[in-house]
Amino acid sequence: MPERPDTDDYRALFLRPTPMMDMRAPAEFTRGAFPSALSLPLMSDEERAQVGICYKQQGQEAAIELGHRLVSGELKAQRLQQWLNFARQYPEGYLYCFRGGLRSQTVQQWLRDEGVDYPLIVGGYKAMRRFLLEELERSLDEASFVLVSGKTGTGKTRVIIRLARAVDLEGLANHRGSSFGQMLSPQPSQIDFENGLSIALMRLLARGKQQIFLEDEGRLIGYLALPESLRDKMRLAPMVVVEQSLDERVDVVLEDYVVDLGRRYTLMYPEAGARLHSEKMQQDLAKINKRLGGLRYQQVSELMSLAFERQWQTGDLSRHRDWIALLLEKYYDPMYEYQLSKRAGELLFSGDREAVLDWAQRRA
Repeated sequence: MPERPDTDDYRALFLRPTPMMDMRAPAEFTRGAFPSALSLPLMSDEERAQVGICYKQQGQEAAIELGHRLVSGELKAQRLQQWLNFARQYPEGYLYCFRGGLRSQTVQQWLRDEGVDYPLIVGGYKAMRRFLLEELERSLDEASFVLVSGKTGTGKTRVIIRLARAVDLEGLANHRGSSFGQMLSPQPSQIDFENGLSIALMRLLARGKQQIFLEDEGRLIGYLALPESLRDKMRLAPMVVVEQSLDERVDVVLEDYVVDLGRRYTLMYPEAGARLHSEKMQQDLAKINKRLGGLRYQQVSELMSLAFERQWQTGDLSRHRDWIALLLEKYYDPMYEYQLSKRAGELLFSGDREAVLDWAQRRA
């Protein structure tokens, strides 16, 4: 493998994107990492904790010695093999630890001892995280945003994912945005969400044009918060509004939250998926009980139960349309009208999904 120098060109690392192996402990990786990074830690969480205690009580030299004792023999051989496999699979990649210090230098030397010269990222995770936070603010200053707005069920995300110059905020957040939007897989950490957003904006702006489309979102997508500086820009951003009939909107909600989500549950839980899907929907409905009102909540809940029972008995999905339409008209539509009244941006265009797509693509 030809020798490559260590790097501090963080922009190039994220624009490519570049494969990276993360030497930090698993808990550190879980708190925050990067989309193209793989966790291949030098030490486990427990091993790192032992070394940290030793460092505080006996100093650096004793801590380093303990680390080498903990990661030795067969355990060292197993981890070294993982690093070698990564280096050979991704010869263009890099390794890093928290600050680009002892952990990454140790692994780098162990790889050299095996004849593999693999470069590290100077400054490590901390420097890259700081770069992405600063880059996010630069991107928000530079970008010209257009919001894709519209009532629940108009298929705004369907528009976003077909536009070349758009960032799918809900995709980055792994959440569909509504009270029912939680997916089976967990949302990323707040740090991972911010890192992903910064990288997505950076890559779009690197192509030369400043106009970027975003779906009109509130402060939170699930439990993830949009950066305050982004929210400030979104409040003033011009918008396009997707307009679809109530029946068409019911179709979209039925597809996303009954058909697609039900399929995911069945794939993950072959025996209990249908029941778990129904329970999840009722639990999500209960979250908006107070805002919906007791009587209306009970009405929607009963309609939802009847719809799932009909679906299980006959495969007929049509009864789901009753509770979906009721929720759209009596809960989501009034909420949308209120939120729209708070937007200060200019209305640039309105039409159905295809018309909005055509307008946006001609503007690109």
